[in-house]
Amino acid sequence: MNIKKEVGEKIKRLRKRRGLTQEQLAELVDISSRNLSNIEQGISFPKPETLENILISLHTTTQELFANEHIKSNQELIGCTNEYINKVQGNREKLELIYKILRDLID
Repeated sequence: MNIKKEVGEKIKRLRKRRGLTQEQLAELVDISSRNLSNIEQGISFPKPETLENILISLHTTTQELFANEHIKSNQELIGCTNEYINKVQGNREKLELIYKILRDLID
């Protein structure tokens, strides 16, 4: 995957997580909805000033936007998840919380 597409998809996920439409974010960033759509689709890459406004509007950082540790195979994700669970084995409260989160996500 190319960087424009990765960044665009991340912006889209962050926008949706914040409950914003493309039109709302475009207005906050002071760009057209079409321009934001092109960025989210990986057709274009935002200018530095636009990128800064996107980060501010989405209450995020460049580190979060460009982090790519989520790009793992299914087996890697399962292994990492198990490592986190193993780290809290002795903490009943955290284990119950993890259990409830997983149950709610799956059910």
